[in-house]
Amino acid sequence: MNTPPLYRLRGLVCARSLLLSLLLLGASNLATPAQVAAAPAPPAPLSAPATSPPPATAAAADAAPASEAPAAGAQAPGDAAADAGGTRALDLKKDVIDLNKDLFVLEEELLFPANTQVAVFVSMDVGDFFALDSISLKVDNRDVANYLYTPREAAALIKGGVQRLYVGNLKAGPHELVALFNGKGPNDRYYRRGANLKFEKGVGAKYLELKITDHARAQQPEFEIKDWE
Repeated sequence: MNTPPLYRLRGLVCARSLLLSLLLLGASNLATPAQVAAAPAPPAPLSAPATSPPPATAAAADAAPASEAPAAGAQAPGDAAADAGGTRALDLKKDVIDLNKDLFVLEEELLFPANTQVAVFVSMDVGDFFALDSISLKVDNRDVANYLYTPREAAALIKGGVQRLYVGNLKAGPHELVALFNGKGPNDRYYRRGANLKFEKGVGAKYLELKITDHARAQQPEFEIKDWE
């Protein structure tokens, strides 16, 4: 029997909260090597007075320091405890990151089910005739997204990156998407162009792509909306 997404989401939230609590508790209780070295030594146990031992011979005196010296490569108890605590903290951090990924996927399933989901992506194949500044989206004459690009984000798209600009829910039936592109065109003149697409939303998820390309012959950019069937 499959667990409903809502109950799975609640379970993952509880697990993440528990791991975060353990991580914070471990960080607060973990002693650093400097703290371990600065800790006072435990007091020596009290014992009954004893008679003075006979004087040690020269050979025994020479052998005593050698026997008390730590073996080469041995690790101090404080260092070992610190290493073990650090390893536990790293394991907990990894578990929290994995849980966050699962939570993101479940949120997507709950907020945007496959039967009503529509997603819009952006891709670019330009460089000479257009510099992207911003994009505005309307679905059925309703504003759904306005995105202002940084130079770094625009450069990533030119290098082949694909951005998910919008994800939402639509009921089955006919719809219209309108995209407005703003930026600099040839000769650094301001460009504002639009593209629209009428599409049919079926039972499954719908994916649309905003494509910006260079038209070498016309020496100007082209804008289109592609329906991923």
